[in-house]
Amino acid sequence: MTLKGFALSGLAALALSGATALHVPEQQQVPIGVDSKVQGLKPGKPLVDSDALQATINSKNLFARAKKLWWLAHMSKEEYNHPTRVIGSKGHLGTFLYISQTLGTLGDYYRVWHQPFTAVTGYVSESRLVLDQSVAQHAQPMSLTPPTKNKEPVHGNLTLVSNDGCDAGDYPALVSGNIAFIKRGTCPFGTKSELAGKAGAVAAVVYNYEDGPVAGTLGEPSRHHVATFGLPGEDARPFVQRLQAGETIPSIAYVDSVVDQIVTRNIVAQTTQGDPENCVMLGGHSDSVDAGPGINDDGSGSLTLLEIAVNLANFTVNNCVRFAWWSAEEEGLLGSYHYVKSLSAEENRKIRLFMDYDMLASPNFAYQIYDARNDEHPVGSQELRDFYVDWYTRQGLNYTFIPFDGRSDYDGFIRGGIPAGGIATGAEGVKTVEEAAMFGGEDGVPYDVCYHELCDNLQNLNLTAWEVNSKLVAHSVATFARSFEGFPKRAVDDITLAASSAKHDAYEKKAKYRGSKLFI
Repeated sequence: MTLKGFALSGLAALALSGATALHVPEQQQVPIGVDSKVQGLKPGKPLVDSDALQATINSKNLFARAKKLWWLAHMSKEEYNHPTRVIGSKGHLGTFLYISQTLGTLGDYYRVWHQPFTAVTGYVSESRLVLDQSVAQHAQPMSLTPPTKNKEPVHGNLTLVSNDGCDAGDYPALVSGNIAFIKRGTCPFGTKSELAGKAGAVAAVVYNYEDGPVAGTLGEPSRHHVATFGLPGEDARPFVQRLQAGETIPSIAYVDSVVDQIVTRNIVAQTTQGDPENCVMLGGHSDSVDAGPGINDDGSGSLTLLEIAVNLANFTVNNCVRFAWWSAEEEGLLGSYHYVKSLSAEENRKIRLFMDYDMLASPNFAYQIYDARNDEHPVGSQELRDFYVDWYTRQGLNYTFIPFDGRSDYDGFIRGGIPAGGIATGAEGVKTVEEAAMFGGEDGVPYDVCYHELCDNLQNLNLTAWEVNSKLVAHSVATFARSFEGFPKRAVDDITLAASSAKHDAYEKKAKYRGSKLFI
């Protein structure tokens, strides 16, 4: 196996990173690297069995890990004024060490790589958008937005941009010195912000063409980016109509933000046993948004992986198993993209399938399966989808399909020609009446009302859903670690999906996200 990275213990990685030692206040101290139950593994381990591995999973152990993560998020309070595990924070570094050191207790069962890469991170300290003397209560600054000039309020008239604002010609001369008002769609938000800046706008607002918020990222910083907000369609519609009627709408934009470039890292662990030419891979992301601690998003997924990695060490495997904890997912899937791009064609083909596990314990959950299809995605993706269907069916549980539209870390694998899929329990989407009948909970309420909020804490976990889904993850690991019988083999030319193909074009039309954020 060849990776752009290096094999280190968690503490060695910390030393080489140049990071300072972390201090947890006495009342918050937790053991972050020792699991006594995995010390001294028994010799003569049995071949992994799905029922046996599932039996090791329970909500008590999962919640114990969540409590560790919660306290680690508090390490960031001094800098962020609230618990968070956003990349670059002490809370995320603590998460990194917790995962690394826990894997370190398993002896030589895994080879562990720490794969560094450069990422952009940022946070908004304060923001406000005033349209015609009224504060736009639902306006949200874009992720990675720069501040307004000198971090002070800027004034200008709201100026309507033509079409979707994806071409320089869409920006009238009147944009200069004013606030560009741009419809969402067609091109990335960063492109819109950049074009607005080049046209001389002092700020930009991207509004939705349908009801609902616009939560996005500007992506890679540009010197032409201007402070940029997203505005829900229902809030924007009256202003669009007034501007089209020729009215003047004086406005004020204010953003105090920081955008930095940092070095962060993925953690990859592969069993030393098992056929290295046939690997089952699974991943979750270790970071949260800056707004909160991310105990469900994606503490639930990343901790499920860790719990299964620990318990798998009591078994032997026929095929190699590769776990990954991605960094900078919330900044636009940066860690998983970096990983896939670092693979040679030979190493790419060794991954028989990738399984994404992001948000497994949403409080108002639905059992969701990504609707992967072989006619749109690499062959094997649909078989993985049906694998999940079979398990839920045999458990007597309902399930529903959700769009496979680039929202999480599977995106880079699909673009790299690797079969992929996964399960989730829902984010900011609203549960329907039909789903409430299928899964319980409340209709008309988001699956996770604390999605990307400070309240994504220990109270934001449905332990029933988490245990059920973790058992399904264990089943997926055990099944493919034992055998790929009946699962499609990788084709010789299947790594070309990301370059050009009918499948690539079909997927590209549906992909709307980078990480959890809309990018068009």
